[in-house]
Parts: sequence; structure tokens; C-alpha cells
Amino acid sequence: MNSTLVLINDNISLQNLKQLHKHGTERLLTDHVLKWVKDKCVIFVMIVRDICKLFRGVKSSLTCCREFAPPRSPVSLGCGHTLCRLCLKNLHRKQCPFDQTVISVGLDELVVNTALLQLAGYPPPAQPYHPPCIRALSEQDRRAYDVIVKCLEQLAVFLKYSGNASVNIRLSRPMQRKLVTLLQCAMTDEEGRGKAARAARSLGERTNPQQLSANLWAAVRARGCQFLGPAMQEEVLKLVLLALEDGSALSRKVLVMFVVQRLEPHFPQASKTSIGHVSKRESDSSLMQLKEEFRTYETLRREHDAQIVQIATEAGLRIAPDQWSALLYGDTQHKSHMQSII
Repeated sequence: MNSTLVLINDNISLQNLKQLHKHGTERLLTDHVLKWVKDKCVIFVMIVRDICKLFRGVKSSLTCCREFAPPRSPVSLGCGHTLCRLCLKNLHRKQCPFDQTVISVGLDELVVNTALLQLAGYPPPAQPYHPPCIRALSEQDRRAYDVIVKCLEQLAVFLKYSGNASVNIRLSRPMQRKLVTLLQCAMTDEEGRGKAARAARSLGERTNPQQLSANLWAAVRARGCQFLGPAMQEEVLKLVLLALEDGSALSRKVLVMFVVQRLEPHFPQASKTSIGHVSKRESDSSLMQLKEEFRTYETLRREHDAQIVQIATEAGLRIAPDQWSALLYGDTQHKSHMQSII
């Protein structure tokens, strides 16, 4: 039998494949292969990565390409991948078929992901199922597990209706991806719980920009630095450049006074204290001088932004490019610039 290349789109079915064969297009399947596919419930696919659709990944199994529905209910593994229950039972090796991660728990410990099943149109049970590992917990811990499962089911509702124009729920694509990651975490697995905690934190930071902003500027102040707001910070950098772009070496006191005097007409709150550090000292010298590579606004600004990103990274803060743009520039037009720095 000749090898056959099959390109699968989001709505492919056995009927689609037979129709392709009937019309003699270049995407061919022999009847023998069709029978093998139907018997084995497996389709080998070659698919371009960037045409994979988000909801196809969470509403159907990527191993058998069947939509999740009992008895093909979704089961999430500790590694974060999700298979249907029948595919999981038929694995030849106790490994995830996508990344070969060993499945370290028994199949009876893996529970149906009711949050994902809800996306496929099946309401979750009133009471979450308790596998042996959950039944062995204290009553308080079992209640905590039930609360987590119910929270995930409620979050799935946001994902389900986020694309519905008649419902006032809007989730950006990054938010949808983060939510999908969280919904596919296995709560009965230690690795899965760790992934869930990280995904939940990332979602929280994304949905609570005020707290993220407060944490960032606290980390900046802890380094003895100051961010004065997008407009004022931009003017400070331009004034520093004006004073030092010719290679002059000025004392910190003179430079700060120069900046404050120029700022005061437009920013009355400007003071020597609020201006803070604008450049690093060279060894023990009291004079400040811009390095030659930073004597344009673009290069100076990029270095300034990169240092703040570094502070955030070392503080354990995960900030998306569009959030960086809003924090440092007060708009979303500098997303690409911040992406290039990150």
C-alpha cells in the first residue's frame, strides 16, 4: 500500500475523507486505510502548527480525533495533555503519546475532566467523582478538592461563551490560552497541581493589572530606582540625553538639578527626590557620563526598558508584552518593542 498524506482540518470526518476519495483529489485515502482508520480509531495526521484551532484542542481528543463525549470523556494527565478515556485505556505504553511523559499513577486515579466535558455540551455531575487518592484524604481536603473542581467548571463557562457576541464576555487570545492550560491540569496529580498553581497565578496577574503594577514598582524601588509614570519618565530620559549626549561628564547633583528645573513647568511634582537614579556611576567617580552606544533616545530608552524587564524577571513577575507597553508607555502601541526586549 502506498503511503498517503492526509491534511486534516478542524471539521474532518470519515465522510469527508470518503468524499475526497470519491472526487479523486490529491488528498487520497484508500478504502483499506479507511477501514483501518475506522477499526483502530486512529488517524495519522500532518498538520501545520499555526492552523490548529484552540477549541478543537479542548473539545476533541488529539489521538483519535473524536469529539469528547461519554464514553470518550476527556482525561487530563499530569503533563498537561488530554486524551479520551478509551484512548488512554488502549495505550501500549504507560506514557503520554505526545511527550512520552511516564504516567506515574494508575488509571483508576485519573478522573474525567468535567470542565472540558462541559465545553463539549455535557453538564458536570452535581458531586465530583472521588478516585481512591481523593477518598484517602481528610474530609476537609476532600471538600477543598470539590471546590477546586467546581471552580474549574465555572471557569470553563467563560471560555465556552467568550466568542459569543450576544454574551458580554470578552477574553483575549492570551487569556484563552492561559485558561485552556489551567483547565487541562490534572488535580489528582502532584505535577498537575503544580502546573495549575502556576497557570492560576499567571491568570491572576493578567486579570489584576493594578496588583501586577504595584508589585513591579515595589521591585523597582527595592533597587533604589524610581518610575515616574510614562509621560514624566519619557521627559526625564530626554532631558538626561540632552545634557549628556555630547559626551559631557556631569556630577549627579548638577544633572538632577538640570532635569528638575526643566521639568517643573510641566510637572510641578518633580523634585530631586522623585527624579531618583537616572544613570549608573562609573566605579567611584562622582561624575556621570553616557556611554557612546546610548547617546540616542532609541538606544537609551531600550536600555532603560530592558533594565526594568530584568528587575521584573528577577522578582518572579511574568508580564505580557501588551502589559509592558501599558505600564511603561501608557498605551498598547509598543507591544512589539517590548516583545523584542523580552
